[in-house]
Amino acid sequence: MAKAASEKRATDYLYPPIDPFDQRMLEVGDGHRLYVEQCGNPSGIPVVVLHGGPGGGCSPAMRRYFDPEVYRIILFDQRGCGRSRPHASVENNTTWHLVRDIELIRTTLDIDRWVVFGGSWGATLGLVYAEAHPDCVAYLVLRGVFLMTKSELDWFYGGGAGRFWPDVWRRFTSMVPDEERDDLIKAYNKRLFLGDVIEETRFARAWAGWENALASIHSEGFVGESPAEYARAFARLENHYFTHRGFLEEDGQILRDAGKLSGVPGTIVQGRYDMICPPVSAFALSEKWARADLRMIGLSGHALSEPRISAELVRVMDRFRETHARHGI
Repeated sequence: MAKAASEKRATDYLYPPIDPFDQRMLEVGDGHRLYVEQCGNPSGIPVVVLHGGPGGGCSPAMRRYFDPEVYRIILFDQRGCGRSRPHASVENNTTWHLVRDIELIRTTLDIDRWVVFGGSWGATLGLVYAEAHPDCVAYLVLRGVFLMTKSELDWFYGGGAGRFWPDVWRRFTSMVPDEERDDLIKAYNKRLFLGDVIEETRFARAWAGWENALASIHSEGFVGESPAEYARAFARLENHYFTHRGFLEEDGQILRDAGKLSGVPGTIVQGRYDMICPPVSAFALSEKWARADLRMIGLSGHALSEPRISAELVRVMDRFRETHARHGI
């Protein structure tokens, strides 16, 4: 019997698992080496996948949003996380280093223009990259838009989301003394960079746990602990970027520069009930970016694993495949 739509998992909408035809460690300078892989059709439409976090790393499931007979799928672990080295390092690790890395990957793989596909922090990075290199972006697909603004960080680390999840918020805030809870990013920063790996990992798991608990609309607020190595890289990198407000010139820079996307078409897939990156950011972006198609997805939160989010992302990429067949990239 076919599953009802409400019973389906995100993976039910994806293409079958595939293995890379190319895996490499790419020297990007500053002592960093990035893990880069290619899957699908070596002669296909190039699409680069930008993972979230910062510090989340890529996963095999991210290969499966694209028809492997049509797309040349490029995944990589950003500086300091996943299989890239040095692990959990914040040295020479800024948004602008990552933008430069993306360009190095593109030129190394001899790609002229490509589709940029990113969610959450990956959406942030995709937007900054596209504003810096619009001529290199054939199409931009974003999920769970995060614009790296003070108001978004205040929402998630200043008690806004905590009003909906008071029990989970209490667990997160109770890790630090009362007098430091007015700036949790700063309070956790002190503890994530102690120089004591055991203590750093303890606070890293609490940092990751707060975010993971709110990622899905189906969450009950309790998730298992993240693996130590993953949590430490994720928390340190995310906190580092948030401490420095994404290394942007000013608050609101991405919206300020949205006019640079005038030649770039794209689609925004946004969960209506996203507690981590509320829909107001996606809506504001769609108002500034004339060629954006905003799709609000009901009964969905933030996570890529939300079934309706995954289903829509696959539809977007299938439609782009058909458009490409008619008009070219």
